[in-house]
Amino acid sequence: MRHSPQEIFNTAARWLEATGSTPYEARVVADHLTNANLRGHDSHGVGMIAMYALYQKDGRLKSNTPARLVKDAGSILQFSGDRGYGQRVGFEATNAAIERAKQNGICMYTIANTCHLGRIGTYGEQCADAGMVSLHFVNVNQFDPLVAPYGGADARFGTNPFCCAIPAANNHGRFILDFATSIVAMGKTRVAFLAGRHFDEAVIIDRNGNETADPAPMWREPRAALMPMGRYKGAGLCFACELLAGLLSKGGTIADKHPRDGAIVNNMT
Repeated sequence: MRHSPQEIFNTAARWLEATGSTPYEARVVADHLTNANLRGHDSHGVGMIAMYALYQKDGRLKSNTPARLVKDAGSILQFSGDRGYGQRVGFEATNAAIERAKQNGICMYTIANTCHLGRIGTYGEQCADAGMVSLHFVNVNQFDPLVAPYGGADARFGTNPFCCAIPAANNHGRFILDFATSIVAMGKTRVAFLAGRHFDEAVIIDRNGNETADPAPMWREPRAALMPMGRYKGAGLCFACELLAGLLSKGGTIADKHPRDGAIVNNMT
């Protein structure tokens, strides 16, 4: 099937409004999802709606929830997402941080406890288009760990994205670096699994410690683990994202002692 971007956007927005979102929230979330597809990241596009529907049914995702400012310390802003749509919370918090950076020259902002933020590069683009340089560190809690540390086979971390954005200048386009600290994001294993294809290289380590390019072990129990990008260096960056996002936001880490309800809940610094 082939659909135009406008058709995909309209369908997503209608679903969001039908399930309780205001037209404003529906527009922000649908725009984020559609643009993820258009940038080649179907893992973070409108296909996420099926998961969001499950979260809504039992209250793990709450419609019409804005970014809530919990601390304003000049060049430091802290927000809570209160389990709202991460696409809206991230958009609003990033806008506030951009305005504060324009006033003060710099701003560090954090977001805690928001439902899935989606494609983190979206917020990097938002900053770059406003003439800002930005760095983003993200962790995942509530969801079961997906990524094994280097040298291990058991998952201990989330896919913990990192993003760096630099605005366009002197006829050169903006620079956006955005990646999961695992070799591939979990959503990309979903896309590959449903398409019945393998990756070009091993990205998963099974429960026996064997590396594989087959996405299926990530969708069977007991679940396998994603491998970190860049071997020990990527694993170290994954750990850094865990600490910077989870601790500075006060949203918490994926440590075993913390409760998990199976939803993708993000924190971002």
